[in-house]
Amino acid sequence: MPEWLVLTLAMGAACAVVLAVTLLQHRRIGADDDPSETPDVIEYITMMIGVVYAIVLGLAIAGVWEARNAAQDHVQAEAQALHEISERVRVYPPEVRDRIRADVNAYVGHVVDVEWKRMADSGELTDRGTELLARLRHDVADHRPKSDFEAQAYQPLQDHVTAADLARTERGSSAEPTMPGVVWFGLIIGALVTIGMVFALQIRRTPRELLLAGLFSALIAFLLFLVWDFDMPYSRGIAAGADPFLKLFPDAGD
Repeated sequence: MPEWLVLTLAMGAACAVVLAVTLLQHRRIGADDDPSETPDVIEYITMMIGVVYAIVLGLAIAGVWEARNAAQDHVQAEAQALHEISERVRVYPPEVRDRIRADVNAYVGHVVDVEWKRMADSGELTDRGTELLARLRHDVADHRPKSDFEAQAYQPLQDHVTAADLARTERGSSAEPTMPGVVWFGLIIGALVTIGMVFALQIRRTPRELLLAGLFSALIAFLLFLVWDFDMPYSRGIAAGADPFLKLFPDAGD
Protein backbone atom coordinates (compact mmCIF):
# COMPACT_ATOMS: atom_id res chain seq x y z
CA MET A 1 0.00 0.00 0.00
CA PRO A 2 1.45 3.44 -0.93
CA GLU A 3 2.60 5.49 2.02
CA TRP A 4 0.55 8.53 1.00
CA LEU A 5 -2.53 6.33 1.09
CA VAL A 6 -1.60 5.10 4.57
CA LEU A 7 -1.27 8.70 5.72
CA THR A 8 -4.58 9.71 4.14
CA LEU A 9 -6.44 6.77 5.66
CA ALA A 10 -4.91 7.36 9.10
CA MET A 11 -5.81 11.04 9.15
CA GLY A 12 -9.25 10.41 7.72
CA ALA A 13 -9.93 7.62 10.21
CA ALA A 14 -8.86 9.81 13.13
CA CYS A 15 -11.19 12.60 12.01
CA ALA A 16 -14.07 10.20 11.35
CA VAL A 17 -13.80 8.54 14.76
CA VAL A 18 -13.72 11.84 16.62
CA LEU A 19 -16.64 13.28 14.68
CA ALA A 20 -18.71 10.09 15.02
CA VAL A 21 -18.17 9.85 18.76
CA THR A 22 -19.03 13.54 19.15
CA LEU A 23 -22.27 13.20 17.23
CA LEU A 24 -23.29 10.05 19.12
CA GLN A 25 -22.47 11.71 22.42
CA HIS A 26 -24.53 14.75 21.53
CA ARG A 27 -27.60 12.60 20.93
CA ARG A 28 -27.34 11.18 24.44
CA ILE A 29 -27.06 14.56 26.18
CA GLY A 30 -30.19 15.66 27.99
CA ALA A 31 -31.91 18.96 27.46
CA ASP A 32 -30.86 20.17 30.91
CA ASP A 33 -27.14 19.69 30.21
CA ASP A 34 -25.03 22.83 30.72
CA PRO A 35 -21.52 22.80 29.18
CA SER A 36 -20.53 25.75 31.38
CA GLU A 37 -20.55 23.39 34.36
CA THR A 38 -17.36 21.66 33.18
CA PRO A 39 -14.92 22.01 36.10
CA ASP A 40 -11.91 24.25 35.54
CA VAL A 41 -9.65 21.45 36.74
CA ILE A 42 -10.62 19.38 33.70
CA GLU A 43 -9.51 22.18 31.41
CA TYR A 44 -6.21 22.40 33.26
CA ILE A 45 -5.66 18.63 33.10
CA THR A 46 -6.51 18.59 29.40
CA MET A 47 -4.02 21.35 28.75
CA MET A 48 -1.28 19.58 30.73
CA ILE A 49 -1.90 16.29 28.96
CA GLY A 50 -1.61 18.07 25.63
CA VAL A 51 1.63 19.79 26.66
CA VAL A 52 3.21 16.59 27.99
CA TYR A 53 2.21 14.61 24.91
CA ALA A 54 3.49 17.36 22.64
CA ILE A 55 6.89 17.17 24.36
CA VAL A 56 7.02 13.37 24.08
CA LEU A 57 5.92 13.44 20.46
CA GLY A 58 8.45 16.16 19.65
CA LEU A 59 11.25 14.15 21.22
CA ALA A 60 10.19 11.09 19.24
CA ILE A 61 10.24 13.03 15.97
CA ALA A 62 13.63 14.56 16.82
CA GLY A 63 15.01 11.11 17.70
CA VAL A 64 13.97 9.39 14.49
CA TRP A 65 15.06 12.39 12.40
CA GLU A 66 18.49 12.32 14.03
CA ALA A 67 18.70 8.58 13.39
CA ARG A 68 17.80 9.15 9.75
CA ASN A 69 20.52 11.78 9.37
CA ALA A 70 23.03 9.49 11.09
CA ALA A 71 22.10 6.71 8.66
CA GLN A 72 22.79 9.02 5.72
CA ASP A 73 26.11 10.01 7.29
CA HIS A 74 27.12 6.34 7.48
CA VAL A 75 26.40 5.94 3.78
CA GLN A 76 28.40 9.08 2.96
CA ALA A 77 31.35 7.93 5.09
CA GLU A 78 31.41 4.49 3.48
CA ALA A 79 31.20 5.85 -0.07
CA GLN A 80 33.89 8.47 0.60
CA ALA A 81 36.27 5.90 2.13
CA LEU A 82 35.88 3.63 -0.90
CA HIS A 83 36.39 6.57 -3.24
CA GLU A 84 39.61 7.48 -1.43
CA ILE A 85 40.85 3.91 -1.82
CA SER A 86 40.12 4.00 -5.55
CA GLU A 87 41.99 7.31 -5.94
CA ARG A 88 44.96 6.74 -3.65
CA VAL A 89 45.80 3.35 -5.15
CA ARG A 90 46.95 5.10 -8.32
CA VAL A 91 50.54 5.06 -6.97
CA TYR A 92 50.58 1.25 -7.03
CA PRO A 93 51.69 -0.83 -10.04
CA PRO A 94 49.03 -1.10 -12.78
CA GLU A 95 48.12 -4.73 -12.07
CA VAL A 96 47.67 -4.08 -8.34
CA ARG A 97 45.87 -0.79 -8.91
CA ASP A 98 43.44 -2.32 -11.39
CA ARG A 99 42.71 -5.28 -9.12
CA ILE A 100 41.94 -3.08 -6.12
CA ARG A 101 39.79 -0.73 -8.17
CA ALA A 102 37.93 -3.73 -9.56
CA ASP A 103 37.31 -4.89 -5.97
CA VAL A 104 35.95 -1.46 -5.06
CA ASN A 105 33.69 -1.33 -8.12
CA ALA A 106 32.41 -4.86 -7.50
CA TYR A 107 31.58 -4.04 -3.90
CA VAL A 108 29.88 -0.73 -4.71
CA GLY A 109 27.90 -2.34 -7.53
CA HIS A 110 26.70 -5.08 -5.20
CA VAL A 111 25.69 -2.56 -2.51
CA VAL A 112 23.72 -0.40 -4.93
CA ASP A 113 22.10 -3.15 -7.00
CA VAL A 114 21.55 -5.96 -4.48
CA GLU A 115 22.32 -5.13 -0.87
CA TRP A 116 20.35 -1.90 -0.74
CA LYS A 117 17.10 -3.65 -1.59
CA ARG A 118 17.85 -6.45 0.87
CA MET A 119 18.58 -3.91 3.57
CA ALA A 120 15.38 -1.97 2.86
CA ASP A 121 13.22 -5.10 2.82
CA SER A 122 14.60 -7.02 5.79
CA GLY A 123 17.02 -4.65 7.54
CA GLU A 124 19.96 -7.00 6.93
CA LEU A 125 23.24 -6.87 5.03
CA THR A 126 24.23 -9.58 2.57
CA ASP A 127 26.95 -12.18 3.03
CA ARG A 128 28.15 -11.45 -0.48
CA GLY A 129 28.81 -7.83 0.42
CA THR A 130 30.85 -8.99 3.42
CA GLU A 131 32.87 -11.27 1.16
CA LEU A 132 33.55 -8.54 -1.39
CA LEU A 133 34.73 -6.12 1.29
CA ALA A 134 36.96 -8.83 2.79
CA ARG A 135 38.51 -9.44 -0.63
CA LEU A 136 39.20 -5.72 -0.97
CA ARG A 137 40.81 -5.68 2.47
CA HIS A 138 43.04 -8.64 1.61
CA ASP A 139 44.15 -7.18 -1.73
CA VAL A 140 45.06 -3.89 -0.07
CA ALA A 141 46.86 -5.55 2.84
CA ASP A 142 48.73 -8.18 0.78
CA HIS A 143 50.58 -5.75 -1.43
CA ARG A 144 54.15 -5.10 -0.33
CA PRO A 145 55.24 -1.54 -1.12
CA LYS A 146 58.27 -1.46 -3.38
CA SER A 147 59.08 2.23 -3.01
CA ASP A 148 58.81 5.00 -0.47
CA PHE A 149 55.97 6.51 -2.48
CA GLU A 150 53.96 3.29 -2.23
CA ALA A 151 54.87 2.89 1.43
CA GLN A 152 53.45 6.32 2.22
CA ALA A 153 50.14 5.34 0.63
CA TYR A 154 49.93 1.89 2.25
CA GLN A 155 48.78 2.87 5.77
CA PRO A 156 46.21 5.47 4.61
CA LEU A 157 44.71 2.83 2.34
CA GLN A 158 44.44 0.46 5.27
CA ASP A 159 42.79 3.17 7.32
CA HIS A 160 40.23 3.84 4.59
CA VAL A 161 39.39 0.15 4.35
CA THR A 162 38.82 0.13 8.12
CA ALA A 163 36.66 3.25 7.84
CA ALA A 164 34.57 1.65 5.09
CA ASP A 165 34.13 -1.51 7.15
CA LEU A 166 33.05 0.49 10.20
CA ALA A 167 30.62 2.59 8.16
CA ARG A 168 29.18 -0.59 6.65
CA THR A 169 28.61 -2.03 10.12
CA GLU A 170 26.91 1.18 11.25
CA ARG A 171 24.79 1.17 8.10
CA GLY A 172 23.61 -2.33 8.91
CA SER A 173 22.75 -1.34 12.48
CA SER A 174 20.83 1.73 11.28
CA ALA A 175 18.63 -0.38 9.00
CA GLU A 176 16.68 -1.68 11.98
CA PRO A 177 13.73 0.24 13.50
CA THR A 178 14.73 3.14 15.72
CA MET A 179 11.73 3.27 18.04
CA PRO A 180 11.20 0.39 20.52
CA GLY A 181 7.76 -1.18 20.72
CA VAL A 182 7.14 0.22 24.19
CA VAL A 183 7.66 3.75 22.87
CA TRP A 184 5.14 3.14 20.11
CA PHE A 185 2.70 1.87 22.71
CA GLY A 186 3.14 5.08 24.70
CA LEU A 187 2.75 7.29 21.63
CA ILE A 188 -0.46 5.59 20.52
CA ILE A 189 -2.00 5.48 24.01
CA GLY A 190 -0.97 9.11 24.54
CA ALA A 191 -2.67 10.09 21.29
CA LEU A 192 -5.88 8.34 22.33
CA VAL A 193 -5.83 9.99 25.75
CA THR A 194 -5.05 13.42 24.33
CA ILE A 195 -7.84 13.24 21.78
CA GLY A 196 -10.16 11.63 24.31
CA MET A 197 -9.73 14.53 26.70
CA VAL A 198 -11.48 16.71 24.14
CA PHE A 199 -14.71 15.01 25.14
CA ALA A 200 -14.09 15.85 28.79
CA LEU A 201 -14.65 19.48 27.84
CA GLN A 202 -18.14 18.61 26.61
CA ILE A 203 -17.48 19.52 22.99
CA ARG A 204 -20.64 20.57 21.17
CA ARG A 205 -21.78 19.94 17.61
CA THR A 206 -21.13 23.44 16.29
CA PRO A 207 -19.23 23.58 12.96
CA ARG A 208 -16.33 25.43 14.55
CA GLU A 209 -15.82 22.91 17.35
CA LEU A 210 -16.18 19.93 15.01
CA LEU A 211 -13.66 21.45 12.61
CA LEU A 212 -11.13 22.12 15.38
CA ALA A 213 -11.56 18.62 16.82
CA GLY A 214 -11.09 17.06 13.40
CA LEU A 215 -7.99 19.16 12.61
CA PHE A 216 -6.50 18.41 16.01
CA SER A 217 -6.88 14.65 15.57
CA ALA A 218 -5.60 14.83 11.99
CA LEU A 219 -2.50 16.73 13.15
CA ILE A 220 -1.67 14.07 15.73
CA ALA A 221 -2.18 11.35 13.11
CA PHE A 222 0.17 13.21 10.74
CA LEU A 223 2.88 13.57 13.39
CA LEU A 224 2.62 9.89 14.29
CA PHE A 225 2.98 9.11 10.59
CA LEU A 226 6.19 11.14 10.49
CA VAL A 227 7.61 9.13 13.37
CA TRP A 228 6.65 5.89 11.61
CA ASP A 229 8.10 7.08 8.29
CA PHE A 230 11.48 8.06 9.78
CA ASP A 231 11.63 4.94 11.96
CA MET A 232 13.18 2.88 9.12
CA PRO A 233 15.84 5.19 7.66
CA TYR A 234 16.48 3.16 4.50
CA SER A 235 13.11 1.83 3.46
CA ARG A 236 10.30 4.38 3.78
CA GLY A 237 9.24 7.68 2.24
CA ILE A 238 11.95 10.16 3.24
CA ALA A 239 14.64 7.50 3.32
CA ALA A 240 18.41 7.76 3.30
CA GLY A 241 19.40 6.82 -0.24
CA ALA A 242 22.43 5.44 -2.04
CA ASP A 243 23.13 8.80 -3.68
CA PRO A 244 26.67 9.12 -2.20
CA PHE A 245 27.65 5.86 -3.92
CA LEU A 246 26.08 6.91 -7.21
CA LYS A 247 27.73 10.33 -7.16
CA LEU A 248 31.23 9.02 -6.44
CA PHE A 249 30.81 5.90 -8.60
CA PRO A 250 28.52 6.92 -11.49
CA ASP A 251 28.71 3.50 -13.14
CA ALA A 252 27.69 1.58 -10.01
CA GLY A 253 23.99 1.47 -10.84
CA ASP A 254 24.46 0.28 -14.44
